[in-house]
Amino acid sequence: MASTANAVSTTYAVAGMSCGHCRATLTRVIGELDGVTGVDVELETGRVTVTGTGEPDDAAIAEVVDEAGYELTGRV
Repeated sequence: MASTANAVSTTYAVAGMSCGHCRATLTRVIGELDGVTGVDVELETGRVTVTGTGEPDDAAIAEVVDEAGYELTGRV
């Protein structure tokens, strides 16, 4: 986890992503959460970096990832 000028970035490992649709879906559902200001999905590594205004709510992120059909396996 890195913090820069009030922004906090946290990287998660997510299983089940394989295409641009996966990237778009996760960017949308995570981006709709309160406090999230950015989402970067790396299909090649299975990593999703969430940037926000404070410490992320891991449970809320895991819930929307699961509802979208993917599995959050932990923080990287």
